[in-house]
Amino acid sequence: MTAPSSTESVQHTIRFATPNDADALAQLRYALRASTGRATEPEAEFIERCSVWMHEHLQTDAWHCWVAEDDQHLIGAIWLQLVEKIPNPRAEAEQHAYITNFYIQQEFRGDGLGSQLLRAVLDWCRGRDVHAVILWPTERSRSLYERYGFAVRDDLMELILSPA
Repeated sequence: MTAPSSTESVQHTIRFATPNDADALAQLRYALRASTGRATEPEAEFIERCSVWMHEHLQTDAWHCWVAEDDQHLIGAIWLQLVEKIPNPRAEAEQHAYITNFYIQQEFRGDGLGSQLLRAVLDWCRGRDVHAVILWPTERSRSLYERYGFAVRDDLMELILSPA
């Protein structure tokens, strides 16, 4: 797995996550999901379960995560899963990228940190065989994605099999 180079801002470092970040990433995941609705799993149990998953998946080539650090503490993260396409005889890249779990702690929002994380991910995708990047935005994040050229598609269909 090739890691992108680190990018530093005045106070923050953007870097590729490692399995050693799993505990802190699980805490960020809990903060993200608990902020959007009532958590039904106790926080400690979720963080333990999620940390194991993240540790394992950060060792694969299918999942990638970038983090933002402030004084050695993780303050934000963005995850990307590569989705392999079936080989194509046309001149078309054979992977999609799915962005998920994009979160910046509340007190660090509004100073461009989200843009730095997103730019790092998109630059990484441009350097690989990625055809399209997909995601499901929140209402609040939609304008950020639009600034980077994301558009609402009319040809994407979705079937939710298990309501949340």
